[in-house]
Amino acid sequence: MTTVLIADDQPMQRFGFRMLLESQDDMTVVDEAANGTEAVRLADRHHPDVVLMDIRMPGLDGIEATRRIIAAGARTRILIVTTFDLDEYAYEGLRAGASGFLVKDAQPEELLAGVRAVASGEAVVAPTLTRRLLDTYLHHLPAAPNASVAPTPPGPKEDPRLSALTDREREILTVIGQGWTNTEIAGRLHLAESTVKTHVTRILAKTGSRDRVQAVILAYDTGLVTPER
Repeated sequence: MTTVLIADDQPMQRFGFRMLLESQDDMTVVDEAANGTEAVRLADRHHPDVVLMDIRMPGLDGIEATRRIIAAGARTRILIVTTFDLDEYAYEGLRAGASGFLVKDAQPEELLAGVRAVASGEAVVAPTLTRRLLDTYLHHLPAAPNASVAPTPPGPKEDPRLSALTDREREILTVIGQGWTNTEIAGRLHLAESTVKTHVTRILAKTGSRDRVQAVILAYDTGLVTPER
């Protein structure tokens, strides 16, 4: 049974999510939060498998709530729900540790599939959509807190998070950051898809990435991939 916490400041939105999720035999809603502060508190109380996290909520927003839940070290995974005009905030949520995002007008089956994917440790955002999101917004993110200028990430050879990777793993991380699927990697690099999956698993483990989305962000942060202007 997948346990879900719904965090959204709109009562009707929470009601709709609850009705959909509880219509499934393998899901149950453990609680609802109307703001980020409640989301953090209830996540600590219930330790749900998944939090459906809105971004714009009164008081503590969904991005900071995501950051705090992830920092607590629990197994809870965050699925951000947003609208197309909030893509830049969705990106910040991914950097905060969310495992993916969906738009609020997604089809019911997409939301259910997303919850199941996140609960099983997968990323929800399609690689091509992730790439477009990062290409669009990475180069104009706000400066880091308490810094007048956002830090420039070190080159890929200097970053310690990449030091344990083999040349092949570094190559595969690069094309993951460019939006390639496992099937595309296998075809273009002349590898078996099972071999690609093994490489991806090792890359996630060596870099401490929670999932494929975090690996994509790592590729950008370390300079392996640069945003398209």
